[in-house]
Amino acid sequence: MSPSPKVALISGGNRGLGLETGRQLATLGGYTVILGSRDQALGDAACARLAQAGLTAETLQLDVTDPAMVQAAIGEILHRHGALHVLVNNAGIRLEMGSLLDTDPALMREMFEVNVVAQLRLAQLAVPHMQRAGYGRIVNVSSLLGQMSTMGAGQGAYKVSKASLNAVTAALAAELGLSPIKVNSASPGWTRTDMGGASATRSVTQGADTISWLATLPDDGPTGGFYHDRKLVVW
Repeated sequence: MSPSPKVALISGGNRGLGLETGRQLATLGGYTVILGSRDQALGDAACARLAQAGLTAETLQLDVTDPAMVQAAIGEILHRHGALHVLVNNAGIRLEMGSLLDTDPALMREMFEVNVVAQLRLAQLAVPHMQRAGYGRIVNVSSLLGQMSTMGAGQGAYKVSKASLNAVTAALAAELGLSPIKVNSASPGWTRTDMGGASATRSVTQGADTISWLATLPDDGPTGGFYHDRKLVVW
């Protein structure tokens, strides 16, 4: 008897890196892919595009900044499948490109709500179900712009939010210790998405590769790290 598929939720899954990660997991097989999308119609359209390629995925309406909707979405996944094994925290925003000295604190709070608090909220809800399943993979989609050791000027609020997300990764991994749940951050690099723009140097296939790799780590795989092109980078 073949093992039951792993249930994988990808936030911000209707386009860009989220959709490509879903495509890669669906192509691998062995995963029930659920694309979280703020707009149900856009999520349905994303699943239809995958279906045209012979791949199967589900959509789920999910606004990561709405606690009630997040709670309901996790409940719906458990209703449909009885488990949650993989969480890819891909939803994120970038609202400014300027100096941190000029950043409106209200904008900073908005970015933190989406890029940090919402990711932690999903992880908090997912971990108990992963613990019951005896298996879990959490991937926080970060950025090399949030790398403390090389951080430069500009895009300050975005950089600080991604550095904070990396701190969430490290802290969660430490708290989970030697459990079967692995938590890692992934940097996709400058990728041709709506956020990255058409001038970006990397395709979504390249950008999503490390995300998919971390989402499917074997039992002896790493935890608590920051990875780009499947290689560990310093925080």
